[in-house]
Amino acid sequence: MNIADKVALVTGGAGGFGEATARRVVADGGRVVIADLAREPGELLAKELGKAAIYVSTDVTDEDSVSAAVAAAGELGELRVMVSAHGGPTALAKIVDRQGKAMPQAAFDRTVALYLSGVFNVMRQAAAAMAALPEVGSSGRGVIVNTASIAAYEAQVGQADYAAAKGGVVGLNLAAARDLASHGIRVMTIAPGTFFTPAYGMDEDQAQEAFGTKVPFPSRMGRAQEYADLVASIVANDYLNGEVIRIDGALRFPPRG
Repeated sequence: MNIADKVALVTGGAGGFGEATARRVVADGGRVVIADLAREPGELLAKELGKAAIYVSTDVTDEDSVSAAVAAAGELGELRVMVSAHGGPTALAKIVDRQGKAMPQAAFDRTVALYLSGVFNVMRQAAAAMAALPEVGSSGRGVIVNTASIAAYEAQVGQADYAAAKGGVVGLNLAAARDLASHGIRVMTIAPGTFFTPAYGMDEDQAQEAFGTKVPFPSRMGRAQEYADLVASIVANDYLNGEVIRIDGALRFPPRG
């Protein structure tokens, strides 16, 4: 799928993986809907990217909010690419803590709602919009790229909720690819390792010292642009479908961070 002159919907598009992806889409000649709850950075990014970008306030856990974002993409052009790159607040919590207290069910449910149900909510609505479009030659009708984590495979202590949600995204991948094959829509998932994003709340040098040295090679944290480059490769390669790609510098999480 050639992204030029087509539209991508990017959740979490105002920062981190999403921002890098939005920039890459525009650099490659496409147009992008920056779907995010972070209004100020989203509007600033859209202004910087010009007429090829619009910001839409989007809550991925809300059906009507996502529907509005998909509709906005349709007004911008043909929605052919969807990337779920959103994040949100999570906290390490054991299933049973040292005091013998069980993890609150509400905490687990919030994480799953954001990182799994939210991904499905965006995917199903974007896929329905893509299915109504004509095929683009042998490239079909569209490409969906979801984001998991290597925590789906090597969860650390205190990550039960996050690992369950990201593991769900991994499990969803092949089922979605098979479901949507008849519509000419490909589904792929990226499972990043340790990447530097603003979510760390520290400067890059500090984050690199704390986390990057644990990565085998390159011995550094990943960069958001490298995630965006992988998205671009997935979109461009029509034979990539139904697979989860780890991008982690050969990192495997130990039990504890």
